[in-house]
Parts: sequence; C-alpha cells; structure tokens
Amino acid sequence: MAAITAALVKELRERTGEGMMDCKKALEKAGGDIEKAIDDMRASGAIKAAKKAGNVAAEGAIAIKADDKVAVLLEVNSQTDFLALQDDFKNFVAESVEEAFANKLTDAAPLIASREAAREALVAKCGENVNIRRLVRVEGDVVGTYLHGNKIGVAVVLKGGDVELAKDIAMHVAASNPEFLLPSEVSAEAIEREKGVFLTLNEDKIKGKPENIVENMVKGRIAKFLAEASLVEQAFVKNPEVKVGDLAKKAGAEIVSFTYFKVGEGIEKPVDNFAEEVAAQLAAAKQ
Repeated sequence: MAAITAALVKELRERTGEGMMDCKKALEKAGGDIEKAIDDMRASGAIKAAKKAGNVAAEGAIAIKADDKVAVLLEVNSQTDFLALQDDFKNFVAESVEEAFANKLTDAAPLIASREAAREALVAKCGENVNIRRLVRVEGDVVGTYLHGNKIGVAVVLKGGDVELAKDIAMHVAASNPEFLLPSEVSAEAIEREKGVFLTLNEDKIKGKPENIVENMVKGRIAKFLAEASLVEQAFVKNPEVKVGDLAKKAGAEIVSFTYFKVGEGIEKPVDNFAEEVAAQLAAAKQ
C-alpha cells in the first residue's frame, strides 16, 4: 500500500474536485493507487451527481455552431471557471452543441434529456454540478456569429449583406450589449422611467427654467437613451462615425435580429468561503 501523503490527497482533490476527506478515504480504500481511487469515485457517479445537483452552477461556457444561414448558441454551466477551461468540460460542451445543431434542436429540453448520462459521468469525474442551461437556434438569409472567449456569444441575422458584415455587427453586439434592435421596440414604460430618472437627477439644473427648455432637455436625454439602448442607433465600435443601422443600410442589408448570450446571466452566485469548508471538513474528521 502506497503512503497516503498530503500531496497525493491534494492531487486527487484537484483532479476530481471532491472534498479533502472524501479524497483521503478514496485513496485509503484504493491502497494509495490514485487512478483506482478516481475509477472508484466515478463508479459512484449517480450518487455524486445527485449530491451536486443542488449546487449553484453560474460559471461555464458559451458555444456556437453555425454555417452561413443557421446558428446554434448554447450555454453550459459549471460551478467554477476552472472547470470551464478543462478538456473534459470543453468536450462535453462541444459534443452537446454539435448534437443540437445536427438534430436541428430549437430548445434545450431534448438536449438535456439526451446528454444526461454524459453529464452525470462528467459530474462524477469533476466533482462539480454541470447543467445545460439554454439553447437558441436562429436561421435567416445571412447569419454571422461572434464568440468572445467562452463567455459571450452573439448571432446576428441579416436580410441581404454578407457573412462578414453579420460577424462585424455580432462583434459590436458583444462589446455593446444593446437592449433592443430598434428604437420603436423600446416600451413607453421604459422611456417614462428614463424621463423620471433624468428629471430627478437634474432637479437643481432645471429648477426655474422655462417649460420649453426643460422639454428640450428631456427630449435630448431620451434621444441619447434610445441611441444607447438600440442596436441600429449605436455608434459602430470599429468606426464610431457610423451608426450600426447605417452601416448595414450602406451594404444593402437589414438587421433582422440579434441574440446575445453571456455566461451566468441572471443566475445568483453564491459566495464561497474556502476557509470555512476546510474547517468543517477537519472538524468532521475528528468526530
């Protein structure tokens, strides 16, 4: 039996993501053979996957599979950014987006079902919860995509134009994250809310000014708000002298839609305390 050293326990923890005491017990059971310990831990994958299912997964990766007329955007979450950079996770994501594209899936539910066995195996091996969160498939006359690292993914659909133009606009969307495509899509409620915020913040500046002056100030602020929020009104990142909408128009194109995915968007992330985790595991070991 090989000696169960702290370095061996640390290596197993890094490779599996399991707690220190779990790793120590697995190594003792495997006689100090780390590969056997990993195999034994993977063998109990269903139990471990169930344990991890309640853990919040807010990191992960965005993947895109596309041709010139179709694109699939997929988000797969992990608990840590470290795992999102590992080959096992990357392979799971790549296989998942390939399957979604090949089967023309438009929703994540069937992909989640078909990939469950592979997901459980990955959870057992890495020791983290992993979830397929969302999937979107877009189609159109011209489709261009942009992937910023593995954190932000964008697909843009054009009528007319070409793929390079769509890719440039997708890159702009990744950088600027517009809320709407057109100013007309901005709700009256959102405009009134912006107007209220402006009047509140500038109460001292507008106090005593004629009503028409105040009205013009509000109009200016709303125009700026619409430009900031609407893709077609934004200044193009590669050439701020040109609006994105005008860029498309000059190329004989119309922007039909855009889709923006950012890892963990809308997920409430827990605050982990590694020191507390270690203390709890040491306390449990003494019992």
